[in-house]
Amino acid sequence: MDFLKILFLEPFYGGSHKAVADGFAGCSGHQVDILSLAPRFWKWRMRGSALAFVRQVENFNDYDLVLATDMVDVTDFKALAGPQCPPVALYFHENQLSYPLEPGEKRDFHLGFTNIISALAADGVFFNSQFHRDDFFSAAKRLIRKMPDLRPGWVLDKIRDKTRILYPGIDLDSRSCVIPETQPSSLDRPLVIWNHRWEYDKNPKAFFNVLERLKRRGILFYLAVMGEQYDTVPKAFRGIEDRFCAELLVCGYQEQAADYRKWLAKGSVVISTAIQENFGISVMEAVAHGCFPLLPNRLSYPELIPGQVKPDVLYQDDADLETRLEHLLVQPGAYRDKTVALAAHAAGFAWAHMAGKWDKALYQVIGSSRSRN
Repeated sequence: MDFLKILFLEPFYGGSHKAVADGFAGCSGHQVDILSLAPRFWKWRMRGSALAFVRQVENFNDYDLVLATDMVDVTDFKALAGPQCPPVALYFHENQLSYPLEPGEKRDFHLGFTNIISALAADGVFFNSQFHRDDFFSAAKRLIRKMPDLRPGWVLDKIRDKTRILYPGIDLDSRSCVIPETQPSSLDRPLVIWNHRWEYDKNPKAFFNVLERLKRRGILFYLAVMGEQYDTVPKAFRGIEDRFCAELLVCGYQEQAADYRKWLAKGSVVISTAIQENFGISVMEAVAHGCFPLLPNRLSYPELIPGQVKPDVLYQDDADLETRLEHLLVQPGAYRDKTVALAAHAAGFAWAHMAGKWDKALYQVIGSSRSRN
């Protein structure tokens, strides 16, 4: 495989988007140059990022491949870059066809259609899970059926032929990632981890409701609430310092990676109540550090969990989550062997392992583009 120079376009350089861009650039065997924009005004990023990026590239001939994420309008970018534009690969973190809406919000189908046309224009298309790929095509088919005439159903076949699943890597420091069996606990209660974004699509209301019910029944636990916060914080987070004054050990985003990892290593269980999750980087980070996961039996989670432990990990509804969590809190050593196996499984998603798969997949995009030309 030849050495490549890759231009990585990330118009929303924050959260998991930033983590993926930095993780791949740091571990790839190729040269990866990141062009980025601040993580705000996401709708305007979809409309204007191509214009911003084109002006920042002095010579497209310097690159063998462009890797753009889903908020880049690939059609605009390729048209503006002109014939010097190298092959473009498109990576979907999420899509605007099926992303869950906040209460009262109406879907902007123009943004979803931008995702469709960008995928059609790209030379290679990658999704961060099989669930996400299937969800994208189902939603795209529904949108095309809404068109009054000239429905371009053929574009979905064109896109499908060039799609692949490419899981993201996770930022894993082997010095802080310890095997649970050798991890002495400094806490006198199990620590419950929340390390997701403080946003509505992660469904924090269900998470805190379950914990409050357990607390009222006298179930003992500690709580670490981390994850990034944005301008609008869901109501569920208001007053958690008072509601969990005896349990809350840390509250807020951990700026230093070492601090974040320290809390993960202390954790006993990580919980997701998400209504939207196309992979689950934060969950896999926690699992790799020895937290046992309790995850909904939907979204991307079933494909990430090994088959033999799915019955223990995947819950059906909030009542099932509450029952499973109580069992773990009362008997924190119940799943020790399975926790060890899950930690080893999650560690396989470290960028040290995944970057090579990305390198190979992106190299193949160039070969496919040349064969078509």
